[in-house]
Order: sequence, then C-alpha cells, then structure tokens
Amino acid sequence: MSQETVARLREVYDAVSRGDWDAAFRDAPPDFELKTPDQNPIAGTYRGHEEVRGFFDEIWAAFDAVAVHPEEVQDLGDRVLVFLLMQLRPNDSDARLEMRIAHLWTMLDGNPVRCEVFTTRAQALEAAGLSE
Repeated sequence: MSQETVARLREVYDAVSRGDWDAAFRDAPPDFELKTPDQNPIAGTYRGHEEVRGFFDEIWAAFDAVAVHPEEVQDLGDRVLVFLLMQLRPNDSDARLEMRIAHLWTMLDGNPVRCEVFTTRAQALEAAGLSE
C-alpha cells in the first residue's frame, strides 16, 4: 500500500464526516460495494454510489453530527484494514456517542472498490485472515 492510498482513504473519511459524498466517491468506480454488518438494522450489500449514499442517509438520519476518525491502518496488499472511532450526536440532544468499528477495504489500482464493515476488532481481523 502506498502512502498515496492511505492519504486517499483519509480523504474519504474526512469527506464522509463533512457529508461531501462527491469527494468521498471521487475515486470509487460506479459499482463500488458496501457490505454492512448483519447486526445493522438495514444490513445488506449496497452497490453503486446512489445505493451507498442512500444507506448512509437512512442510517444517519437520527444524528445531527457524525464523524469518523481512522485510528489504525494496516496494509494487506490489495486490501486495507482500518480501525475507526465514530463520534455521533443524536438529533435534538447534547449527548455524544462513541463507538469503534472496522472497515476492510478492497483496493484496485489504489482506488476503493469495496468496503466491508465490522462491529468488532476480532471480526475484522478474522475476515482479513489475521489475529491479534
């Protein structure tokens, strides 16, 4: 994985946190795929920019603010494992929620083509063929 790939994924996370979907999908192909965890209320595999954005619009509708912060990035060749801190503020509330999740990205020529989301570090490591 190049530094350029890491920088690009950080740009994606920054864009998602700003709600700038054009920037987030800038280098993703039209058939980009997002696989959400089974525990998600609207779990599934979403294909294409419109479906992926629709997923986020629906799942994040309950929040006034959402931010994602990469904490750890692991190079796996054509895949990248990212452990994230998500910070959320529910609508009409001063409460702040934090949760840690993981993304396993599949890259092609330095561009993201698939992202699989995991709710635990152990699940993400297992999917990546790694252990703690």
